[in-house]
Amino acid sequence: MAAAAMCRERLRYVLSLLLLLHSTDSFYVPGVAPINFHRNDPVEIKAVKLTSSRTQLPYEYYSLPFCQPSKITYKAENLGEVLRGDRIVNTPFQVSMNVEKKCEVLCNFPNKPVILTVEQSKLIAERIREDYYVHLIADNLPVATRLEFYSNREEEEKKKEKDVQFEHGYRLGFMDGNKFYLHNHLSFILYYHREDVEESQEHTYRVVRFEVIPQSIKLEDLKADEKSMCTLPEATGSAPQEIDPTKENQLLFTYSVHWEESDIKWASRWDTYLTMSDVQIHWFSIINSVVVVFFLSGILSMIIIRTLRKDIANYNKEDDIEDTMEESGWKLVHGDVFRPPQYPMILSSLLGSGIQLFCMILIVIFVAMLGMLSPSSRGALMTTACFLFMFMGVFGGFFAGRLYRTLKGHRWKKGAFCTATLYPGVVFGICFVLNCFIWGKHSSGAVPFPTMVALLCMWFGISLPLVYLGYYFGFRKQPYDNPVRTNQIPRQIPEQRWYMNKFVGILMAGILPFGAMFIELFFIFSAIWENQFYYLFGFLFLVFIILVVSCSQISIVMVYFQLCAEDYRWWWRTFLVSGGSAFYVLIYAVFYFVNKLDIVEFIPSLLYFGYTALMVLSFWLLTGTIGFYAAYMFVRKIYAAVKID
Repeated sequence: MAAAAMCRERLRYVLSLLLLLHSTDSFYVPGVAPINFHRNDPVEIKAVKLTSSRTQLPYEYYSLPFCQPSKITYKAENLGEVLRGDRIVNTPFQVSMNVEKKCEVLCNFPNKPVILTVEQSKLIAERIREDYYVHLIADNLPVATRLEFYSNREEEEKKKEKDVQFEHGYRLGFMDGNKFYLHNHLSFILYYHREDVEESQEHTYRVVRFEVIPQSIKLEDLKADEKSMCTLPEATGSAPQEIDPTKENQLLFTYSVHWEESDIKWASRWDTYLTMSDVQIHWFSIINSVVVVFFLSGILSMIIIRTLRKDIANYNKEDDIEDTMEESGWKLVHGDVFRPPQYPMILSSLLGSGIQLFCMILIVIFVAMLGMLSPSSRGALMTTACFLFMFMGVFGGFFAGRLYRTLKGHRWKKGAFCTATLYPGVVFGICFVLNCFIWGKHSSGAVPFPTMVALLCMWFGISLPLVYLGYYFGFRKQPYDNPVRTNQIPRQIPEQRWYMNKFVGILMAGILPFGAMFIELFFIFSAIWENQFYYLFGFLFLVFIILVVSCSQISIVMVYFQLCAEDYRWWWRTFLVSGGSAFYVLIYAVFYFVNKLDIVEFIPSLLYFGYTALMVLSFWLLTGTIGFYAAYMFVRKIYAAVKID
């Protein structure tokens, strides 16, 4: 009875933890304090950038000939915003709290429309062809376009209810045949929440939603007067504003403002942008992953514990030692299993970078799960990740230094420099080459030269000294205590079966960790390449824990089979094989590129595969490090449990 009660209590605890993690998806610690507006207070509309999932090249707002204010002011940006290509700038839209505007001309006078030159017309037509979206913000809230559609329900229900989803930003324009049409009129719909105040005080309002309905209206149909007011034509009788790239075009930029009261509170205002219709898929993914891990744990318990106990019991018997040594293989290599591998400095350096990545990712996901890196804090996630990677260098250096000493290394200064520069150098090199291509396209996604110098200063001023500090203490610390001595003469390795090949091992070891996380990978790819918000960090934290467990378990199984085959060269092999799921991530990235993205040009394709290569490399380092340390602990445990003469 007591055992059953304890079991029920544990189950209740696990379920409450899962519910807590699920609830953290919408738990929101605001990145900025709420702003209270009174009636007629100005609500500033700012522009962020232009984006397209077809080109993957963001551009700043005024790269196109939009109406400009008398003085253009750019917002000071954090590191993450600069790396994302955000260039937040003021716009000439005049919006006041709870004040309606039917239709107003944005710039120039009605009798003097905006004239687009042939070059400007060509540029706008090209951006429309490339399917660009414009991103604006009001009170730090991004603009969204409402999409209403009927789901696959019965005909009677269809008439009653529409499904609503929101698209980030609004389309710059549209194509009809070979003709280009620009959205030159924006109908802003802003929702406010009226705050509770005492009777004597004036009402205060907070912006809780920002929608836009873009329209294309021909110059002749926009009836404007001398006060810059205009009258919108009826929807049925208006013609869209065509942009002919072969000649000059005349048009008016106009806008209207409509305010609506909303019950949504300020703390929940991001829920509109983050609503997911596929939370059930996530839960299916989590349950699927948990089943995979428990299945793997069952195999481990059966194979490893039973077989290992039997092996150890046989090895530790005083009699018939010669017979038992013929039966099983892993004790036979006890004199070579801890023999240092080739290139110990590179191995320890890569594992040090893996530890750096592991600590950084764990902290970032955990902090984001608590809601402290919400989407309202633009660039906070990337800024935090960059700084954390720099500061985690002390842990990477410590583990790398201690392992290097265990592997009989002596040149600790060179090892520390290798740890601090090998992986970051590859990342910086690839990013620099890609950045040159982005510069050539004049995209806002290009990292400015001062930011690049600042990143280099962070690398050599923060990360490098911290890696040296950690490496120094790790190298001075007692090396890992290996339970058996290494023979002077290496043992001959017997010919291996085909399934012990490295590449076959990578394919076998990678599929289970990848299967545990591939559904989450789809949402991460959508967030990166299709300008979606990713906020499901509660799910991601669970998936990360499952990934760590599955990588560790599969690594232990693979190293056990390798030692049973009397192959003691497990150091590099375990590191490579444990990162096998990175190979499947690469295959999935190619599949995603072919089936989900509409990229046809060379430079966007280069950017996609360049950044994908970085992701795959980082993922290989992460999973390889997890598997290596799990296997190392396992090997030390099993050889400590047998008697060696």
